[in-house]
Amino acid sequence: MATEVENNAPETKEIKEEIPSGDNKAEEAGKQENAGDAPASAKEKEPTPPKVLVHKSNFEKDVVYLYQFSRTPLLPSLSPYCLKVETWLRLAGVKYENVDHKMKYRSKKGQLPFIELNGEEIADSAIIIKDLSQKFGHDLDACLTAEQRNLAHATISMIENHLAWVVMWWRTKYPDQVLKGYKVNLQHALGTRIPNGILNFFFKFAFGRKWFQGTKKVKAQGMGVHSADEINEFGQEDLKVLSEMLADKPFFFGDEPTTLDVVVFAHLAQIYFIDKEVSYPLRDFMTESCPNLVGLVNRMKERCFSDWDDICTTLDLNSHLPKPKAEESKDNKEESKDEKESDKEKEPEEKDIEKEKADEKEKDKAKEKSEENKEKEGK
Repeated sequence: MATEVENNAPETKEIKEEIPSGDNKAEEAGKQENAGDAPASAKEKEPTPPKVLVHKSNFEKDVVYLYQFSRTPLLPSLSPYCLKVETWLRLAGVKYENVDHKMKYRSKKGQLPFIELNGEEIADSAIIIKDLSQKFGHDLDACLTAEQRNLAHATISMIENHLAWVVMWWRTKYPDQVLKGYKVNLQHALGTRIPNGILNFFFKFAFGRKWFQGTKKVKAQGMGVHSADEINEFGQEDLKVLSEMLADKPFFFGDEPTTLDVVVFAHLAQIYFIDKEVSYPLRDFMTESCPNLVGLVNRMKERCFSDWDDICTTLDLNSHLPKPKAEESKDNKEESKDEKESDKEKEPEEKDIEKEKADEKEKDKAKEKSEENKEKEGK
């Protein structure tokens, strides 16, 4: 009912505006003259502006606000879909800002990533890229033929509906390896003071089972009913297909990356950047048998994430944005403070050096005098 009232409100207003006509004009004029005598409650209330149903209420026009997972020390996002959207935004040159929500928010569809643009929420990575391409007029696939578009669509479906579940199976099966493999700091990711030991224990229990129900999802999809060897072979076959498609080209369709390159990078980064100390057969197969895929991942990394090391060191969600003046002045103060401290440290060293030089001069003088005395005695 509330929705119906809101939808009918504009029509009611239009009817009221059209009422004064013909013989009713005098009556309406009289009402307007006596409006001042009417009590405040009798006056027609001005319609309240519609509420902006987004988390970022003080948004800037045409700035994309991206809600995704926190950073890790090895790659910008543990989610291939979050990394996919951020990579596309950087490649397309669209102004965006990550929102540090400590993983508390989900879209209305219950997903991450999602974005907010001009007071509107858009969820699902494929829909986000499609809508933003139309909004900003930047289609990475504009140069592709119809046949190439179809091939890209089929390949993306293979990756997101098959290879992604191979990786998801590994993550739900070995949650402790996920924490080690990506060096996840749950305390930082969740924005809590609870010790990491407790958080890690909870994550191992919850990720694959009770909370995320990852194991159930993987079984329901069909991947989880197979053996570990079979699942690993599925992943290897997908990697072989991608490797043969890429061949010796820099990107899948030539010299410039397209949406397919973005999707491949986002998913293969989850495999390739797992810490070498953690055993993962699919990563080893990719490194040894598909060196051209490794090359593609590194090319996309260099092109889209020149601040990769900064991201992984500081875990800053917005290292691509210029720092506010307050932070810059703070950094400058810290630098000057460090310089002063280093100068203080240098002062004793310089004094010691000067003292050593003076001592050496004194020794030389004493030596010269002793030699003169010996010469005199000889004479």
